[in-house]
Amino acid sequence: MSENRPHLLIVDDEKSIREPLAAYLARNGFRTTQAENARDARDKIGAYAIDLVILDIMMPGEDGLSLCRQIRATGDLPIILVTARTEDTDRIVGLEMGADDYVPKPFNPRELVARIRAVLRRAGAGEARQRGPETATYAFGDWLLRAGERTLVDRGGVAVPLSTREYSLLLALVTRPRQVLTRDQLLDLTQGREAAAFDRSIDNQVSRLRRKIEADPKDPSLIKTVWGGGYTLMADVRRL
Repeated sequence: MSENRPHLLIVDDEKSIREPLAAYLARNGFRTTQAENARDARDKIGAYAIDLVILDIMMPGEDGLSLCRQIRATGDLPIILVTARTEDTDRIVGLEMGADDYVPKPFNPRELVARIRAVLRRAGAGEARQRGPETATYAFGDWLLRAGERTLVDRGGVAVPLSTREYSLLLALVTRPRQVLTRDQLLDLTQGREAAAFDRSIDNQVSRLRRKIEADPKDPSLIKTVWGGGYTLMADVRRL
């Protein structure tokens, strides 16, 4: 059973707010991931295919406005700011930094859901978000992954055919070298809203990919299994 649910990131330092909100949003057709601060949020944005960020402004350490500015400087991920502060200045500054909407606390969760859906419609007419096309070439081990051409070539320049999902999986790994990615993260990064709950197809894709790029697929040196965690690319990667 596939899913077609937008993936939302809730960024708020208060667990008592994050968890009930996540539960409410889940009941209204959304997938959610939670982050307790700006650093955690950046990690989650890098590790998942997030469709929209619900971002609290008032957080200890780096505040939401700073994170909003950084997210907007690196892409067009939709952002809804949420804060207990209702001064016009905060709202205006947030919108000027590129936030798509602004909701003051306390808010009616039904109103927030309506605003989320409206922002997602504006961002992509209800379709899954697509990141900008990758055009770089990544060198790792004895391989080159040419993202612009979606091809994998060995040291001798011989192309190795990859299925669409194998390519997406390898791209997710080479752009996050030495980072442990769980099966859920890899499903989200490679299949987005089409990822099926409890899908173990990632294991099969990793096995097929290993047969193509590993000298010994039974004793892999590039794509390593992290027991209880997921998979990681144990190689230095150069972006050419």
